[in-house]
Amino acid sequence: MDAIMSFKYPEVRRDDSKVDEYHGEKVTDPYAWLEDPDADDTKAFVDSQNAITMPYLEKCKVRQQFHDRLKEMWDFPKYGCPFKRGPRYFYFYNTGLQNQSVLYVQDSLEADSRVFLDPNKFSEDGTVALRGYSYTEDGEYLAYGLSSSGSDWVTIKFMKVDGAEQLPDVLERVKFSCMSWTHDGKGLFYNTYPQQDGKTDGTETTANLHQKLYYHRLGTKQSEDVLCAEFPDNPKWMSGAELSNDGRYIVLSISEGCDPVNRLYYCDMETLPKGIDGVLPWVKLVDNFDAEYEYITNEGTVFTFKTNLKSPRYKLINIDFSKPEMENWTDLIPESETDVLEWAACVNNNKLVLCFLHDVKSQLYLHDLNGGNRLTTFPLDVGTITGYSGKKKDQEIFYQFTSFLTPGVIYRCDLTAEVLTPTVFRQIDVKGFNPAEFQTVQVFFNSKDGTKIPMFIVHRKGIELDSSHPVLLYGYGGFNISITPGFSVSRIVFMLCLGGVLAVPNIRGGGEYGETWHKGGMLANKQNCFDDFQAAAEWLIENKYCTSNTITINGGSNGGLLVAACANQRPDLFGCVINQVGVMDMLKFHKFTIGHAWTTDFGCSDIKEEFEWLIKYSPLHNIKSPEGAIQYPATLLLTGDHDDRVVPLHSLKYISELQYTMKDESKQTNPLLIRIDTKAGHGAGKPTAKIIEEYSDVYAFIAENLKLTWQESEAKL
Repeated sequence: MDAIMSFKYPEVRRDDSKVDEYHGEKVTDPYAWLEDPDADDTKAFVDSQNAITMPYLEKCKVRQQFHDRLKEMWDFPKYGCPFKRGPRYFYFYNTGLQNQSVLYVQDSLEADSRVFLDPNKFSEDGTVALRGYSYTEDGEYLAYGLSSSGSDWVTIKFMKVDGAEQLPDVLERVKFSCMSWTHDGKGLFYNTYPQQDGKTDGTETTANLHQKLYYHRLGTKQSEDVLCAEFPDNPKWMSGAELSNDGRYIVLSISEGCDPVNRLYYCDMETLPKGIDGVLPWVKLVDNFDAEYEYITNEGTVFTFKTNLKSPRYKLINIDFSKPEMENWTDLIPESETDVLEWAACVNNNKLVLCFLHDVKSQLYLHDLNGGNRLTTFPLDVGTITGYSGKKKDQEIFYQFTSFLTPGVIYRCDLTAEVLTPTVFRQIDVKGFNPAEFQTVQVFFNSKDGTKIPMFIVHRKGIELDSSHPVLLYGYGGFNISITPGFSVSRIVFMLCLGGVLAVPNIRGGGEYGETWHKGGMLANKQNCFDDFQAAAEWLIENKYCTSNTITINGGSNGGLLVAACANQRPDLFGCVINQVGVMDMLKFHKFTIGHAWTTDFGCSDIKEEFEWLIKYSPLHNIKSPEGAIQYPATLLLTGDHDDRVVPLHSLKYISELQYTMKDESKQTNPLLIRIDTKAGHGAGKPTAKIIEEYSDVYAFIAENLKLTWQESEAKL
């Protein structure tokens, strides 16, 4: 594409008279008009940008080859862990290229399986997806959520399991909801938001406030549902109810944002002589946001919770509801000195399965519920536990292991056996991929302030470190989320056919080393995330994996913020930026949909001190022409019209400002483009066909701009 030099970007209306004042400082917002997704001008803008981007992507040399190889390798069977509900087993299965995975049922593990619920039948194009499901205690009824075009809005429907019979009940206006049946199977708790003006299809930007908890009785209309909890004085609060293992207690967890902290209320159903007939008499066990409490199990009034209370790497504690004062709380599994307790589950009545993270690698153990003693260590390679099933009444567990080079192994372990021996229940293989040809290493590098940061590097065996390799540097760094080893077909094709190297640094802001690591990259410390990521790029260059011109940085959502901030701060350090559904306007993000929940990680421009952190790195507000001959890296933004998590206006405003700043600079020969998908959201539930198209565009853009040639490579099997 020799026409890159004369890139003609769309003429975009710029309104410099739109000025907001923050604590005495005036900030122009010339593209604020793009915040209205329904305006004709916004729709015309989207069309004009796609009219440049889509022909560019279609002409990229390796696009068709990448697409064909990706589709061929994607076509492998994908299984989820079997899980037992009542007398039956269920599991998700995708034959390979189905847009959505299908739910199957078996009467026993040896019995034939049959299709129980096929989400591909919800829509022609696969854009209606299953979003959450919940079975009654006896496994005879199912509630399941449906989401359209990737929106967070959910409609809950119901089925009778015997005969897979659809029931007439429908629950609307559901979002960020629990789905918890009472043990009598007569109804379930769920969350809704009040009616709002305008649309609720995922293309609107209205703030989500005043979530309420309701109880729905099976066989009745939604209008008859019982309001069980609301918080009119705290519009940002969101709640989730779950039933204790014995069915007696309703445990209510209340959160205000995305921080790992919650209030903890409960209701003893034996104190409800008339049943659930109104707002419940909640007992406030923990009425502050000091720590996180996650219900694991209970024996009578003694409840076990996973918590980070004075334990940034988490521990298990026991709280006796009959003696609820904090001085009576006891540690069941103390905090580890090195490892993060990721999750815990009670199984086989009195056992606990615990999953820890040790230097970003999963470790799985079995402990005794009564004393907390460790009974067994389950052997694992370097990788991640991505699936688990096993409840208190079950005598077996299933768990799924994945790594950068392992698409998935499902293990089963019979917990009644004398010697606990996990066996391979299912192994997943990918045609055309031989993991023995690749290797994964973990390195530790120093960030700007001397903090040691771990990084996984994956590539073909035997490559020469001669600075010649294209590197995909992927990061996230936020919201206490750990970026653990995972299998990605598109990255395999990048390594197999474009000579690529994958690098994944576990930067601060994530949960890889517990809440201390998270706090090291949030609020006033957010710049640490960007410093860590830039230090990763510099380490890769110094160690001769690549040059700055052959590094592509990639991130999505909070990771989109990461790569945009890094491109603004160090445009000389990267050759290409792939920015997916990023948060770009750090001064206004809290005003749209669920953005207010992120102030726990980012802060809020309404507060002077926090405004001063945000204005320093907000991607939209820090675009400027780089010094000297330096230009912006080749940049591709991706967003979806139904993204109601990070609304598309972030990407639309950012690309407008970036194109405006660089369009008259003769040095800017790298393209600055945006791809705006339709009937697509933040990512959850995206159909396979759309994912393959998107990745083909992304890697074609990378190959075009890093001048990579296709290497036809048949793996030796």
